Amino acid sequence: MDQINVYKLIAEKKPAMSKAQEKLASYIINNPNTVPFYNVATLAKQAGVSEASVVRFAVFLGYSGYRELQTQMQNSVQRQLTTKDRLKMSSELYEDSSQTIYKVFEDDIANLKSTMENLDSKALVEAVNHLLTGKEIYISANRSAASIGLFMHYYLDLILENTILLGPVENKPEQLIRLSKKDVVVGISFARYTKSTVNMMSFAKERGATTIAITDNLLSPIVPYADVVLTASSQVPTFFDSFVAPLSLINTLLASVGKERMKDAEDRLEKMEEFWERFDTFYSK
Repeated sequence: MDQINVYKLIAEKKPAMSKAQEKLASYIINNPNTVPFYNVATLAKQAGVSEASVVRFAVFLGYSGYRELQTQMQNSVQRQLTTKDRLKMSSELYEDSSQTIYKVFEDDIANLKSTMENLDSKALVEAVNHLLTGKEIYISANRSAASIGLFMHYYLDLILENTILLGPVENKPEQLIRLSKKDVVVGISFARYTKSTVNMMSFAKERGATTIAITDNLLSPIVPYADVVLTASSQVPTFFDSFVAPLSLINTLLASVGKERMKDAEDRLEKMEEFWERFDTFYSK
């Protein structure tokens, strides 16, 4: 269902709602920036209805359950909110400072659970196979996503020796001069999506390279240019994105690639140990 019309759908269906559903509808429409980040229990408490009513409300609207409705609302809100808006929202949701630390952990755990439950294992295996057979692997990740792009690049290149971490393509387009059909491009982008990563994926598709998208949902603007799509939840009501689940997804990719290239990886790591020792890389007593 089109996430852009979530609030319009609620308004349109309001005449056919029960009293409890009307109460929920009014609360959701009046609190569009905070409700998408409430779990069932919190929304029920804030709206003054039962938890069962929240679940029935989502089904009444045509969703499979509250989780799908929540995801659609979150996607809609995050496309509209600026970083300043999200910072303000986090202060509203995390009012009790003594509970903030636990709430952040709970949100990250929820992201991990959602990612595991919605994991496309076939797509994961397909992505691993592409990474193993690609001539060169290009990783496009910008702004905050650059952190997990750097992590993926470090370990993937350690195993495969053919991985390139791209900077913003607009700043240095010549870094793509060797891109061909034999290569693989991994685009990592989460709301608010960066144009540079979208442009990179579009260009890679034009050149015939295999493309892998690591993003938050199937409505992401890099998905239309991807041969393989892997999604990970990054929803937290703060000014930053949570990369706990995306990083776990990348860990899974790395572990799978490492397992398939065990012999080669062992030989390479043994050589690397000699270099690390020669240049005194790691601390030792």
